[in-house]
Parts: sequence; structure tokens; C-alpha cells
Amino acid sequence: MIIKPLKQVSMRHEFKHQISPGEDLVLSQRLRKLFPHDKHGGPLGSYRVTSLYFDTPYDSAYREKLDGVDKREKFRLRYYGTDLSFIRLEKKFKRKGLCGKRSVSLTKDEAEKILKGEDKFLLESGDPLLIELYSKIQGTGLRPKTIVRYDREAFVYAPGNVRITLDRNLYTGLGSRDFFNTGFTGIKAMDFSRVLEVKYDEFLPELVRMAVQVPGRQAGACSKYALCRRFD
Repeated sequence: MIIKPLKQVSMRHEFKHQISPGEDLVLSQRLRKLFPHDKHGGPLGSYRVTSLYFDTPYDSAYREKLDGVDKREKFRLRYYGTDLSFIRLEKKFKRKGLCGKRSVSLTKDEAEKILKGEDKFLLESGDPLLIELYSKIQGTGLRPKTIVRYDREAFVYAPGNVRITLDRNLYTGLGSRDFFNTGFTGIKAMDFSRVLEVKYDEFLPELVRMAVQVPGRQAGACSKYALCRRFD
């Protein structure tokens, strides 16, 4: 078996705020005047994101997030809208305050096999990320843990490779049973708050810095996965 070379990942800065619905409305209106929507957004510039996060029997990813461990990682399956023909396995990791992500495409059949524990094909795939997932499943007991679903409005700005997102209507579901159910609603995880995220490369342009300012708010370790795990 030939293992594909591991591609280099660009590490990025990332900060997050939990904001109120009113702040979300003001930010959305302001950002629409300054930046284009992400090309994947619908007529209103938003789209639905559905993720299934993995964790160990000891909830390592969840606890490391709560404890603020600098070197940490998490695996997830993800698709957008109701399109089950485009599913990705993603590994998101953090090192020295910077964030990186590796991903690989999966078919629905392959994703279903992972959820059923029929994962031998991962080892035989030749893809380093799939092989790593297999090793974590076997070595640490990594398993599907929590569904996270929300609506995202995304903006982009080429200088600094900036991406700004406003995430709303966060819902969760336990286990993996409803991951492929595109009509799934689950449990509402946030009643009166939204999540603002800003990602960028080496520098954050001053225009963006001014545009995303929310008086009285400080960046924090706001994780949608951690928010949803409160309902376990």
C-alpha cells in the first residue's frame, strides 16, 4: 500500500465571541456593507452546517477544551445544507495559539461504515488522515459523540485571507443516529446567543478589526462542541 504524502497545513489565527441576537443583527448589517458573502451562501448569504464530533470514552477533546490545553485536536464528520454527496472528515488542531485543519472527502457509504464500526477500509485507504483516524479509534477508543448543527452567515476578505462567520440556531443531538437526517432539529443549545468567529493568516486588516468590534466583549474559548456537550 502506498501512503499519500501529508500536505503542509497553514496555521491561522482565530478568535471567537459569544454575542447577543441584537449584536448579531448589527454586525450582520455592518458586514454586509463591507465584505462579500462566502460563495457557498444561499440567497441570504447563509447555509446550514451539520457536524458529528468524535471523542474518547474519557471525553479527552471536551476536557482539553475546557481546561484550555494549548496542544489539542478533534475529529469530526461534516456536510453542508442537505447535500449528503459532499461529506468531509476533518481534523482540527491547535498549536501555540494557532489553529490548523486537515480534511478529506468521504462518500456517504464510507461515512456510514465509520459510524457502524466497519472501519478497516480506513487503514487500507492510503490517506494519512483516514489512517490516523483508524489508529485513534483503535488506540484511544475514539467514537462518534455529539451532533452539532447551526446556520452560518460567512464573509470573506482577501487581504489577510480573512473569514468572518456568524453562527446561529445551534442545535445538538446525542450519539450519531440522526447525523444523516437532514430534517433533524434536536435540542436547542443556545437560546439567546450567537457565535462570532474571525479567522486570518499573518495579520488582521484594520478594516476588519474595526468592523467586528463588539463593545464590552472579549475574545474567549467559545466552542460550539463544548456548548453542545452540556446536554449530555
